[in-house]
Amino acid sequence: MIMEWLSKFNPVVMALFATLFTWVVTALGASMVFFFKSINKRVLNVMLGFASGVMIAASFWSLLAPSIEMSEAAGGIAWLPAVVGFLCGGAFLFLVDKVLPHLHIGFPVKSAEGVKTSWHRSVLLILAITLHNIPEGLAVGVAFGALAAHVPSASLAGAVALAIGIGLQNFPEGAAVSIPLRREGFSRRKSFFFGQMSGIVEPIAGVLGALLVMSVQPILPYALAFAAGAMIFVVAEELIPESQRGDGADLSTVGVMLGFAVMMLLDVALG
Repeated sequence: MIMEWLSKFNPVVMALFATLFTWVVTALGASMVFFFKSINKRVLNVMLGFASGVMIAASFWSLLAPSIEMSEAAGGIAWLPAVVGFLCGGAFLFLVDKVLPHLHIGFPVKSAEGVKTSWHRSVLLILAITLHNIPEGLAVGVAFGALAAHVPSASLAGAVALAIGIGLQNFPEGAAVSIPLRREGFSRRKSFFFGQMSGIVEPIAGVLGALLVMSVQPILPYALAFAAGAMIFVVAEELIPESQRGDGADLSTVGVMLGFAVMMLLDVALG
């Protein structure tokens, strides 16, 4: 029923709906600040591990595999767009990471990355999560934009599965920004507001990604791999290291496995 309803819309509109959904889930995660002032580190590790697993699985099943299949079907070098796009996506996030001021959860202000700034710790925390959400929104947008190319490996069900997977892992990310803001002295309402606002970049990146690949369809395999590379950079540089800090590293590993399995199930079952 939902698939039939969605199929009536333009891929850009579908990308907007999908990324609005992921934003809403971010807001639901951020709403945890109304119930908790702090979050157990072990629980946070499991949630971050789960988010990592979802993003790793989504990078392959929903992005890299279709990129390779499209290149092969077009008669080109199957691996070239996937490799080039993947590395460019990682390089893009690497550059953004070096320029945009941000601070990882649990670190002192002196450990802030990016250009030096006098911004408050709370602003840096918000920017760190916002940085995570750019490749996630882009990935969903590119997946829906691929529907306009009418390639066999790009399906509405697969794009929906990706949106659901990204939405699931956005819940812990929303909580991971709003609850620390509460500890920084923000009111519950302000913590929630800024926590959910960290996800606003997803609809923006989603719509831009869909428009881009619909306008220049030959770059689609590169765009899919680009989104995958950006997501893997976030996972390897931030999410997994963060989830392994403190006690309960084994639990975060279990979270990675569960997240990967859930995303794989969604993609294979729906896609």
